[in-house]
Amino acid sequence: MTIKAGVPGRSRWLTGIGFGAVLFGVLTVVAGGRVLFGSEASRLAAGAYVPFVLWFNFFSGFAYVLIGIGLILRNRRAARAAVLMTVAILVVFAAFGLHVAQGGAFEARTVGAMTFRALVWLTIAIVACRSLGCRSTRQGGRGSTR
Repeated sequence: MTIKAGVPGRSRWLTGIGFGAVLFGVLTVVAGGRVLFGSEASRLAAGAYVPFVLWFNFFSGFAYVLIGIGLILRNRRAARAAVLMTVAILVVFAAFGLHVAQGGAFEARTVGAMTFRALVWLTIAIVACRSLGCRSTRQGGRGSTR
């Protein structure tokens, strides 16, 4: 585990987004779990949800919690994971767009939810990378930034 002492203001921001990621993850797991494993009424209330988006969001909620804990602990790997999570969300969002373009059923609120999710994780990734760095800091060899 890498702990990086940084600028105090950055530490507060990083701790805040870490706790925010954990909360977002818990809420995501609970919301997705209600539809996936809840009553028939829960599934009907969800409307024309897209199963692969729902499953992705459900499982990613657990990753949000782990990434958030890593950010609170100032782990550089968590910053890199936040970047990967952002990319994964954008890939699923693009696949959702393809599903819609091909005439698949969907709920309009999914567009808003995925946009929100992408913006939240883009923000988390930016703050995390600025605070902890996302590039290799090894001297020499592959991946060196020096």
